[in-house]
Amino acid sequence: MKQSIETIHLYHTNDIHSHFENWPRISQFLKERRTHHKVTGEACYVFDVGDHVDRSHPFTEGTEGKGNVILLNEANYDAVTIGNNEGITMSKNALASLYDDAEFDVILANLFDEDGSQPDWAVPYQIYTTDRGTKIGVIAATAEYKEFYNKLGWKIKEPRTELKRIAEKLVEKTDILICLSHMGLPQDELLAAECSAFNVIFGAHTHHLFEEGKLIGNTLLAATGKFGAFTGHVSIQMDTDAKEVVELSAEVYATDSLPVSEHVNQKIQLLMEAGIETMEDPIFYNPTVMPKNLFGPSALAEFFGEALLAHTGADCALFNSGIFLEDLNEGWVTKRDLHSMLPHPINPCKITLTGAELEEIYKLSLNKEWPYIKIKGLGFRGDLMGAMLYEEIKMDKNGQVFIGHHPIQVKKEYTLATLDMFTFGFFFPSLKHAEKEYYMPELIRDVVSSFGKRLVKE
Repeated sequence: MKQSIETIHLYHTNDIHSHFENWPRISQFLKERRTHHKVTGEACYVFDVGDHVDRSHPFTEGTEGKGNVILLNEANYDAVTIGNNEGITMSKNALASLYDDAEFDVILANLFDEDGSQPDWAVPYQIYTTDRGTKIGVIAATAEYKEFYNKLGWKIKEPRTELKRIAEKLVEKTDILICLSHMGLPQDELLAAECSAFNVIFGAHTHHLFEEGKLIGNTLLAATGKFGAFTGHVSIQMDTDAKEVVELSAEVYATDSLPVSEHVNQKIQLLMEAGIETMEDPIFYNPTVMPKNLFGPSALAEFFGEALLAHTGADCALFNSGIFLEDLNEGWVTKRDLHSMLPHPINPCKITLTGAELEEIYKLSLNKEWPYIKIKGLGFRGDLMGAMLYEEIKMDKNGQVFIGHHPIQVKKEYTLATLDMFTFGFFFPSLKHAEKEYYMPELIRDVVSSFGKRLVKE
């Protein structure tokens, strides 16, 4: 190979979502590849493209995500960006301190404090220089969940606009330009079409997989799916004399085919156990067992409905029984118990509707096929939808809908407490644009925790 050609290796992960069953193999593989490239004198960088953290895992919950950062440190990552799970399922304070002990760069171009300043835990871009002098600019952005970020005290900007703005500044200062994008595939494709300056866009959020990458113009899109099932590798051939990229290629490695030592397994397992132990403190005493019921009402559902109404002050509530993954057992209830029962990063929400709109939502929810629908995404960490359940809303045998003890009035305004997953338009299209209030950062398990504590005090 010509002496002027430099080979640069970029390894990447995305949307791990705290699926740590794959992590020992990923970690060992990345460290071994870095050592190999160091021996051969080739540049190597490792990136994560967000949603490494997922509070559905007790280790992540118990360590407030800091355990994930330890794992990224151990695997010698160079830089990460955040996904929506880091950004909107954690409180502002928790996110602001998440990377306190990070030994890697956190790159994020489109999230700001309310005063417009860059958060001190992130930089909008970073420039890395190889031993042979090639300058690699890395810019990153995350999906624009404006209403959620605003509620948490952040200011989020449209990501493609910010990425293109910074790319214009860096194109003359760098030889290679890379984007870590937690925007989703459609946005990545638009960015590649709009801004040819990017050589590589590492994608995430929509859990798409490119086994050999996808070229749009001269831009290579690369992504590894979800849950650590694959680890990605992009190879760049750089002509250091001409200062231009002459070849790009992408591949993925099936994680279950990668080797792992017992030492690495044990080290990570001990770390997990230490984090999970923090979840064992008692929260409140439950005097009687409350079993879950996937396809009908239950004492557990009634308890949750009462908790939801108490927290939001709404007139009525609607939710699905599939959110309950465990019974609520008799005795002292710990944080681990509540997490096992309600692992979802789902927030409560209160929606203002007219009686006519509320009646339409209620009748739509009576769809007999819904309980058997399999749900993926939307923050839901269960399997089936389960029965639709109600608090303070019902229909008599004549088809009359009641709120509490009173017939619904079509022109009167009511408030409905529900789960944020129902406000995205997939099940109830009208709720997407309705007046709503999200309760953040508390998740639905936090609502149960507060309600249980209150009952014990009373």
